[in-house]
Amino acid sequence: MKNIRIVYTILFVGLTALWLLADNILSGPHAFFPVRASLVNFTGVLAMGAMSVGMVLALRPFHVEPFLGGMDKSYRLHKWLGVTALVVSIVHWAWAVVPKWLVGWGLLTKPQRGRGGGPDHSALVEMMQSQRGFAELVGEWAFYAAVVLILIALIKLFPYRLFFNTHRLLALVYLVLVYHSVILMKPDYWNSAIGLVMAALMVAGSIAAVVSLMGGIGRNKKAIGYVDSLEYHRDNRVLEVIVQLRDRWESHKAGQFAFVTFDNHEGAHPFTMSSSWNHLGTLRFHIKALGDYTSKLPKLLKAGEVVTVEGPYGCFDFASRQDRQIWVGGGIGITPFIARLQALTVQKDGRDIDLFYSTAEPDQEFIKRLEQLAQEAGVRLHLIINGRDERLTPDRLCERVPRWREASVWFCGPAGFGHALREGLVARGFEVDDFHQELFDMR
Repeated sequence: MKNIRIVYTILFVGLTALWLLADNILSGPHAFFPVRASLVNFTGVLAMGAMSVGMVLALRPFHVEPFLGGMDKSYRLHKWLGVTALVVSIVHWAWAVVPKWLVGWGLLTKPQRGRGGGPDHSALVEMMQSQRGFAELVGEWAFYAAVVLILIALIKLFPYRLFFNTHRLLALVYLVLVYHSVILMKPDYWNSAIGLVMAALMVAGSIAAVVSLMGGIGRNKKAIGYVDSLEYHRDNRVLEVIVQLRDRWESHKAGQFAFVTFDNHEGAHPFTMSSSWNHLGTLRFHIKALGDYTSKLPKLLKAGEVVTVEGPYGCFDFASRQDRQIWVGGGIGITPFIARLQALTVQKDGRDIDLFYSTAEPDQEFIKRLEQLAQEAGVRLHLIINGRDERLTPDRLCERVPRWREASVWFCGPAGFGHALREGLVARGFEVDDFHQELFDMR
């Protein structure tokens, strides 16, 4: 989380600083309309900066994964940028539109303006100035479309299928907003650092938007396969799916995930792989019934059906400097640990490992397999049944693993559970950088 906070802060602090260098809001006249013009430009710069970086992150650039801490962190930053763009765009719209309403109602007096552009402006600037009316019109409608599409992405009451099938339209909306920004941005900005930075961001974002519209996201990391076998664990509502790949697949590490498409109309869903790489082209997924689609999947999915798998992604790879590790899996968050246990049955890494598995829906067959796998991997398994056993708190974790200060912690499960453990351990002197948490929430 630290690195995505750094990127987020640098982006907006940097854009603000460059804008202040280019605009005379601090030294110019402080009348309402000049200030309003500056703030319209400022909020436009921030909104387009956020959307541009968000558009690039939508391509799932795996080269930046190590710095951001994994694709799950990249998507968290993408979400922050989307929320920020939504809020700032609303402020931008208000500064642009509300004063016009006030003038129309007679509450404000619009100052007289000379001929737009000025005699010293180039023919290019004059041409751009002539398009201001159209740019304002299409920008306003693109803003309305962006608000609707972003809200569909953020509000989980909307079904995943609707989100998947509409979210790509944001790329088209973004291209319209690039045109809007280029035409309406203050001409003097283009001769300053803020103009160069915004040009670079919008070019990168436009390339990403075109790739998205052409269906190019993750194209080089996709493999076709079929459902080899299915097993449904009824007590914990988990469907175990084994996929046999037909295409070449980049070997993955335990803890990584993939985007899996069982139904083209539903779209790709992210699932952690619960199997280590075996060079046989076989992938295993444990899919919890957490939503409408995943609840119906045990009845919908049949052996032999074609599957598209895109990946691998993620940096939840169990690499740490410590010789001791503590793993905590909550509910379906046990999946990356199952994959790692399988890898350790083949090749031990010499670490002393404690695995805590907390579940509210125990399935005896599932737990039996987990216990056997942990024994073969040489990992101590601590089973916690919610409602029967005491909850796993920082105090209980420290009590059951006396040498916890010497360990790194790897957590995958409900966000609130992980936050409580992390804050409790950090309060006891644990290094926050040694607490690794999978943020498995793509919306």
